[in-house]
Amino acid sequence: MIPLRDVIPSRSTPVVTIAIIAANALAFAYQLSLGDRGQAFIFDYGLVPAEFSVLTLVTSMFLHGGLLHFGGNMLYLWIFGDNVEDRMGPGRFVVFYLLCGAAAALAQTWMAPSSQVPMVGASGAIAGVMGAYFVMYPRSRIVTLIPIFIFIQLVEVPAVVFLGLWFLLQFVSGVGTALSPEAGITGGIAFWAHVAGFVAGVVTVHAFRRPERQRVEWWHDAR
Repeated sequence: MIPLRDVIPSRSTPVVTIAIIAANALAFAYQLSLGDRGQAFIFDYGLVPAEFSVLTLVTSMFLHGGLLHFGGNMLYLWIFGDNVEDRMGPGRFVVFYLLCGAAAALAQTWMAPSSQVPMVGASGAIAGVMGAYFVMYPRSRIVTLIPIFIFIQLVEVPAVVFLGLWFLLQFVSGVGTALSPEAGITGGIAFWAHVAGFVAGVVTVHAFRRPERQRVEWWHDAR
């Protein structure tokens, strides 16, 4: 399932979400400009569990392994980030985003502490945003593209279903990598980072959302 948009209009301009997307885009463009030196850049600023540092804990959130990795992450952030930022406010949203990203990276490091493979990507932090959306907008709907053989179908999937299935997939995949003898050595998708980021979002969202923005009557104007 490929999400295209949600049905909730944002009441404010998502300046932080836009800024984070812009920062990721600039970092990715710089990676591409390095050519063959891009791999060394990833090792320098990606998070290598066996050589853990606080600096790379942050910088790794703004690096990506390829165009699909970058594009997919930014699509998810754009869909879910604006509404979460709207309920938290820009300042709280920045702290929340970085906190979820850190929790995600720490969880993946804990699962594979001896790994020499650099972890990069905003997906852990974005998973936290998705967890917050799951709590605050369970009745929302996600306009989703579902390819069925040669046919393409657009379906409005309830947010609680879409995000619940996404989390379940990450958890099951994470268990699968944990049971593999090569887990944490050969690299690949950091499923436990996704799981931890989502859980961090679900758990901490209540501390970050602004009380005066608890009620959102979005469904009257939803299309």
